[in-house]
Amino acid sequence: MITIKAVLFDWGDTLMVDYPQFSGKMCDWPKVEAVEGALEGLKRLSKHCPLYLATNAQESTVDDIELALDKVGLRPYLSGIFCKSELGVDKKSPEFYPAIVKQLALEPHQVVMVGDSIVKDISPAKQAGLPTVWLSNSDLSHPDADLVVPNLTVLNLELLT
Repeated sequence: MITIKAVLFDWGDTLMVDYPQFSGKMCDWPKVEAVEGALEGLKRLSKHCPLYLATNAQESTVDDIELALDKVGLRPYLSGIFCKSELGVDKKSPEFYPAIVKQLALEPHQVVMVGDSIVKDISPAKQAGLPTVWLSNSDLSHPDADLVVPNLTVLNLELLT
């Protein structure tokens, strides 16, 4: 039986809406919004294990990301943030997920990755040995996604164990 000890979440379009018309740091955007179900999902899941953000944000520092998360009430439920400025590698690098797992002092199979993009979130995490949850409204499945959910309110980590 696998014991899940941490959950990583993508940022854009997983926890917060990534508006294509805005550029620059999300904390400076004129409008920021949590993805539907994100607040409820994080509240519930944070009672079971630590939750973290794992983002490919290129311009934002941890402080910038925290400001954006605070604006929508998500920050209290996250135990930490992993981004390029913190890790020294971005999400496109094969070292991204192993660097996070090492910092958490866990094994890859104990850390779940939740994201909306197969290419950017799910497949790289799966290649690094992490269980994966694809946030998708489609009825499709993907071999790299261990679980597919339409929103975070229905995410049940017990289905992965």
